[in-house]
Order: sequence, then structure tokens, then C-alpha cells
Amino acid sequence: MKRMLFNATQPEELRVAIVDGQKLIDIDIETLGKEQRKSNIYKAVVTRLEPSLEAAFVDYGAGRHGFLPYKEIASTCFSKSTERFNHHRIGELLHEGQELIVQVDKDERGNKGAALTTYISLAGRYLVLMPNNPQGGGISRRVSAEERAELREVINHLQVPEGMSIIARTAGIGRTEEELQWDLNYLVQLWRAIEEAANSENGVFLIYQESSLVIRAIRDYFHAEIGEILIDNPEIYEQAYQFMANVMPANVDRLKLYQDDIPLFSRFQIEHQIETAYSRQVTLPSGGSIVIDHTEALVSIDVNSARAIRGSDIETTALNTNLEAADEIARQLRLRDLGGLVVVDFIDMEVTRNQREVETNLLKALRLDRARVQIGKISRFGLLELSRQRLRPSLGEGNYIPCPRCHGTGHIRGTDSSALHILRIIQEEAMKEQTSMLQVQLPVDVATFLLNEKRSEIYRLEARLKVGIILIPNIYMETPNYTITRLRHEDIKSTELPPSYEMVEKTTEEVTLPSTSQEPKATRPKAAVTGIKPEQPAPVPEERPREQLSFLDKFFSLFRPAGSNRIEPVQTAEESQAKPSRSERSRNKRDRGRNKRTRNNTSGTTNEALQETGNLLPSEQSAEHLAEGKGSTNRRHRKTDQQNQLPESDADNNVADGHPFS
Repeated sequence: MKRMLFNATQPEELRVAIVDGQKLIDIDIETLGKEQRKSNIYKAVVTRLEPSLEAAFVDYGAGRHGFLPYKEIASTCFSKSTERFNHHRIGELLHEGQELIVQVDKDERGNKGAALTTYISLAGRYLVLMPNNPQGGGISRRVSAEERAELREVINHLQVPEGMSIIARTAGIGRTEEELQWDLNYLVQLWRAIEEAANSENGVFLIYQESSLVIRAIRDYFHAEIGEILIDNPEIYEQAYQFMANVMPANVDRLKLYQDDIPLFSRFQIEHQIETAYSRQVTLPSGGSIVIDHTEALVSIDVNSARAIRGSDIETTALNTNLEAADEIARQLRLRDLGGLVVVDFIDMEVTRNQREVETNLLKALRLDRARVQIGKISRFGLLELSRQRLRPSLGEGNYIPCPRCHGTGHIRGTDSSALHILRIIQEEAMKEQTSMLQVQLPVDVATFLLNEKRSEIYRLEARLKVGIILIPNIYMETPNYTITRLRHEDIKSTELPPSYEMVEKTTEEVTLPSTSQEPKATRPKAAVTGIKPEQPAPVPEERPREQLSFLDKFFSLFRPAGSNRIEPVQTAEESQAKPSRSERSRNKRDRGRNKRTRNNTSGTTNEALQETGNLLPSEQSAEHLAEGKGSTNRRHRKTDQQNQLPESDADNNVADGHPFS
């Protein structure tokens, strides 16, 4: 059974994990003082226009100004009405000091400021409202073709305000029109409050703050397969209970407060699995391993066979290791939330069929990922390229700092190499004019090497260039760090030099971890729009009665094809009376082939004829669908009308990047 676990025993960190039994599927960690700004809505002021970048820099209240491209500026932001405009025209319509309502599309990363947009998106439980983008809207890409047509038909009956559009999330599959309309009404109510708050005050301020990690996790990750939601903190439990009671009251019974003495994550043995998300090398079950390295442009993943020797030959060993690596790579991408370009170096396989099998296995494993992933094929060099959307800051960004010794490279020079490098630099500095003395601060082991193995070289250098060289072993230094101080003749005459053992300097910079810094923390801004509750309680869906199967039906269902094991809806008394006799059914079976040849002439087939020929519709379809589904010609016309109302391309291409659409 899948569970959602909330660990909030430590006030500095809130962790949310989704497990299947004792296997970690996904995790999200929020650190105190580093809450994400993504999806927050601000009142911002334009500070600078950059026509060369086709963008504007705006002040939205953070330490670093945000980046707003011209293409992300909606026409509703301008005072004058503009029907058609290009990027150059937008630059002419904007001016410094202009106030805009912006939303954080991508959070700050390193030295890069946040990416902003004026196309606001408000995420709900089943829908995403785009209040100032009437050309948007559609259905989530993860919805299959069969469910897409059913969901689109329900959306077409919703009352969407003029000038707005909506996107259906995967959580809306199987929901009634009443539930979707309730969610839409709440989002419209929220947008009205945001507009009112933005118009009532001038300047830069926070209008609306995206929900906390607890509410976001339940809203975005909860689905029917999750049987329990366990929370080990009473305050977090109360917050989650209030949200579920308002939005999904039918599932409140799955929410439970964990009060055992054993820590929650230790109970399900996932602490060591979380640590694998921080390590560079991850071991596979068969003995192989994957090595994950970060570069400036991409993330490289190398698959090694290591101790995997269970295959009958080298091709089988490579195939089995690559299949295990494909599952683990998809899992690590979710846990670490690695975004951008990822290059995977699989073990070379000569059989093309095995390469296709590995690609299929990786694609299947990536279906559990909520991020958008584009995957290529294994090249003739054994490399596979894929691109993944970054949903949140990766796990390492908020917990790691660059190494002060290697400066983030992961490698340092050895003692011999550092000594030779310093000796060459000393010679170069000594050859400069007006040089009287060189003071070299260097690590103890490097100084020992130069004073012993290279003593003659230093003596000849002093004699030839008439320069004094003082090597100062510094116990506070580590390779490859060193400093060289060059003194001129006038510097020597004006000051009296101290003894060499008193020249040792503490040059090593003290590294302070972000979590232990003593800097005063900035006060967290309060949003102007808070506590918006739905005007009406959430509708509770009615469970449809299912027919109880007898023992013989269950036994014979084991031998039926997978597609035929559908539970038919309970028949009413009128339907049972209209059921034909056994002789009529046998006669219809004999005429089945004849009916197929004359199907185009019998478009008015009734529901009884559909049941007699075995073409029963699934139980999820209502009586209205049965009435509209008479005849293949009518179905074809209805499908064409639906495509004209919402083209497939629009539904796929208008899903905003900045929101975690499931």
C-alpha cells in the first residue's frame, strides 16, 4: 500500500515522502528560512528595460531583481488596448516605474534571479485557472486519449468566466461536473481577492503566497492509490485536516496522526534510502552501480557493471545491469529533482533489441515522474540524452556548499605537483624589476619538499637574480593554497623585517555553513490575501453500487482476457425484463458476421443490441453518453465537434512550465 509520510519533528526541516511498502518513491524537503517563492504573486515595479535581451528587470521585493521577458507580458498589463503587438512594441509600451502583477515562474538559482511572468496561474485540486490568458487552457499531457475525451466533455459544460481559461489536471479524471465547477468557483473567488488587493495598495508587496509544503503535497501528490497519510506533528496534522475537510472531505479518514516512539521514517526504513540521494555513487541490487556527476551544462550518469557477474555472457550481464540502472536512474531523478540536460552512459550492448528494451524500461519508469521529460534513443556510442523539467530546487542546492579547498572541482594537486608549480611562480616573480625579496606562505608538506629536494634550485635562483627568497611553512594552509608577497628595495629599507617564524599568517578563510550563520534573518513578508475559504462546502461524490460477483463468476474471470474483466453496471428491473431470451441471443451470435458487414446501414442500434453483441460500454459512462453514442457516424461527428472546440495541440502546448501539473 502506498503511503504519504510527513516528518516535522525537527523545527528546521519538514520532510514529505511517498513510499510503496518500504520503497521510497519521492521526497520533498523544505528548510526553515528557504521556503520557495515559486508560484507566489507579487505587486512589482519595472526598474530597467533591456531591449537587447527583450526583457525587463523588475523589483518584486526580493534581494535580487526578477527577470521578465517581453513574451511573458500579457496585453492586460497595458493601459491602452492593443490587439496585436510584437516584442518591440511591448518595449515601447513599458516604462520604468510601471507597476505590474507578476508571478514567480522559476525560483532563484545561484547568481540567477527569479524568472517572472504576468500570465497568472492558480492551481487548484482538479483545475488550474489562468485568469488573464483566454487563449490558454487544455488538458494535462499525462491524461490518456480515452480519458481525455471524457474529461474534455465535462469541461465543456463548466461555466468559465469570460477572458479566462482552465487546464484540467490528472486529479480531475473521473470527477463529476459538480466537483469541477466547485473547484473553478473557488479559484475565481481567489483571483477576485487578488485583484482587489493589488488595486488597493501601491508599491512592491506580496499579494498571495503559494500554499505551504503540507498543502501542496496533499493537493499535488495525493491520489486514490494512497491509502494512508501519516503525520507525526499535531500542528501539521491540524493544518492538513483543515485543508482536506474543505477540499476533499471524502478522504479525511485516510489522515492519521502518528504517535509511536519509533521515528516515522525509521518505521518504514527509508532513512538510508534518503541518504542515497546525497551520495555520488548508488549501488544496484545485482552489484552494479551508477555514478552521478554534475557539470556546468549537464548532469552525467555513468552505469558500471562493478560486481554484477550473474549473467550467462557479457551481453546478458550488460542487459540486466542496464535494466536495473534504468529504474534507479528514473528514481534518482525524482528524488534529487535533477533538471536540464542529462546524459546517461549505459554499458555497451551489441544487440539492437536489447537497446530498445532498455529504452522502453526507462520510459516506463519515467511515467511516475510528474515533471515533463523528453527522452532520446541510445546512440552508437552508448549514450542516451534526456531533458527533464525542474519542479523545485534540487536536493543538493539547499544543503551543499562549494568545498573551500578544491573550490568545487573535487580534485586537488599533489605535494610534488604543487611544489614544482610554486617554484616556477617564484622564479617568474623574482625576475621582475625592483624585486628585493619574496615571502612565500605555503603548506608545511610543500615547504618541506622545497627546502630539501629543491634546496639547490632555490640557492642558484637567489645567486643568479640577487633576490632573497624566504619560505614560510604555514600550518594554517592546505594544498593547493599559497601566497607570494613581493617586496621592493624601498620596502626593505623603510621597514625592519621580523623573524621568519613570526611571519606565519592565518590565511585560511573560515567557512560558515548556511544553517549556522549568525546573520539576522529577514522577516518573512505576510501576504495580503490569506484565509480565502470556499463559499460552499466541497461536494461529496456518491459511490456507484457495484454488482456482487458470485464464486463461479470470479473463477471464470481468471480465464478471460484482461480487457474483458469489467464489472458491468447494476441492471434495473426494466433492463432485466428487456433482456432477450437464450434463443434470441444464439440467433444474434450467428448473425454477428452479417451485422458487421451491414453496420453502416444500422446506425440506429439500440442499447439492447449493443449488449447482445457483447459491445458493452464501461460502467463509468452515464446514460447520457449511451444516448449520444448511437451509431459510429454520430460518434465521429461528436468527436470532430470536440476537437474544434479545443484543439489537441492547444491542450498540450498551453500547459504552463511554472506549475507542477500532475
